[in-house]
Amino acid sequence: MLPSSLRRFTSARVGLGRVGTAQPSGAQLAFNAAHAAARDAVWSLLDTQALVAALPGPVLRVRSQARDRREYLLRPDLGRKLHPEDAAMLAGHAAPGSLVFLVADGLCATGVQAHAPALIRAVAPLLGLPLGPVVVAEQARVALGDAVGEALGAAAVAVLIGERPGLSATDSLGCYLTWAPRIGRTDAERNCISNIRPEGMPPAEAAPKLAWLVRAAMELGETGVALKDESPNVPLIAP
Repeated sequence: MLPSSLRRFTSARVGLGRVGTAQPSGAQLAFNAAHAAARDAVWSLLDTQALVAALPGPVLRVRSQARDRREYLLRPDLGRKLHPEDAAMLAGHAAPGSLVFLVADGLCATGVQAHAPALIRAVAPLLGLPLGPVVVAEQARVALGDAVGEALGAAAVAVLIGERPGLSATDSLGCYLTWAPRIGRTDAERNCISNIRPEGMPPAEAAPKLAWLVRAAMELGETGVALKDESPNVPLIAP
């Protein structure tokens, strides 16, 4: 198979050709444009009003302790901490034994805006847990879900967050599932489904995988390295 023919399977930069020892000018210019788009995507913001309208209710809104986008990017630790006022607010909306979705901007809000509502609507009928309120967070990192889940008394939290933009994708959504969320959980205690987007794993395919992980976590009482993803696989390339 010629390298150039691989392009019909992937948006990755393969089979670009060469001019002497260098890339063709068109490929280099396309790379520069993609790099600029990825840098801009990190600064993208959620349209929270439109997002809340697209999500199944009830919906709560929270903030991290990062005051703005610049501080969020410079201080990852603040993006993991819930604003004290919002922690008190969540305590009044306790949802013990539920699965809580935290929809967060992360490092690229574009994918969150586009794909999070579709994923939640697709997975909701497949779950074995009652759904708690959907929480929308700004200037958030994955670990903010631990504080949110703990404040709500949730059995589990699924953080839907914008993944770091790459040179071929600036709309990728990640899902991080944590059983018994509480402040201090580590990434080893989560299961992740990444690259949720039409050109990667569409929300309709991510939904049954997430539902399988939730049911398995209920039986095991754990997520992360203790829970191996043995859900049915879908073909990487459609026949």
